[in-house]
Amino acid sequence: MNNSVTNTARLLGAGLRALLALTLVTGVIYPLVITGIAQGLFPGKANGSEIKADGRVVGSSLIGQSYDLPLQKGQQTPEPDLKWFQGRPANGLGTNSVNTQYKLILSGATNLAADNEVLVQQVKAAQAAVIRDNSVPDYTVKPSGIPADAVTSSGSGLDPDISPQYAELQVHRVAERNGLSVAQVEKLVEDHTQGRTLGFMGEPRVNVLELNIALKELVGGH
Repeated sequence: MNNSVTNTARLLGAGLRALLALTLVTGVIYPLVITGIAQGLFPGKANGSEIKADGRVVGSSLIGQSYDLPLQKGQQTPEPDLKWFQGRPANGLGTNSVNTQYKLILSGATNLAADNEVLVQQVKAAQAAVIRDNSVPDYTVKPSGIPADAVTSSGSGLDPDISPQYAELQVHRVAERNGLSVAQVEKLVEDHTQGRTLGFMGEPRVNVLELNIALKELVGGH
C-alpha cells in the first residue's frame, strides 16, 4: 500500500515538473525568443506594418480603408470622397452583432458564384459607379478599360492594394479634384507601383493608403 502511494506521488511529481518545464519553455521562453527575433529583424512587420503620417499611425499597409464623405442626414451608405484614390469594393463583409457600440471591421468574402444574380448586379452597379465617378471633361472611362479589381471585392474584403490599371483609371479624376496636372498624379502612381514579390509571385500593385498619403503631401506642397 505504501509502495503504491509512493509510486503515485512520484508519478504525479514527475508529471507536475514536466508540466511546469514545458509551460516555461513553450509558454514563456519560446514566445519571448521569437518576439525578440521578430522585433530585431522585422520590427515593422512584427508591429502590424503600421503606416505613419503627420507623426501618428494612420493605418496598416495590410488592411484596406474607405475614403468616404461624412454621412449626411438620412443617408445609410456614405458616398466616396472623390479627391482620393479609391480602393476595391468591400462586398461580403460580415456585421458586428456582439458589441454594437464598437464598429468592428470584419473580414469576409461574398461566396457568390460567378452567375449569381446578386453578384452580377453588384458588379454592374460598381461598373456604372466607376464610369460615372472617373469620367471628367477630358477623359471618359470605357467599360472595356475597367479592370476586375475595380468592380469586385477580394476574398477578405479588406485588400489594401489595387492594380496599377485601376490606379491609372482614377488619375484624371484625382488630378481635377485636387487642382493638379495629370502628369503629376501619373508620376505619383508610377512611384508607388510595386512589382511582383521576388519578381515572380503575385501581380504588380499599388497600396492605396500609401498613395493617398503621398497625394496629400503633394497637394499640401502644391
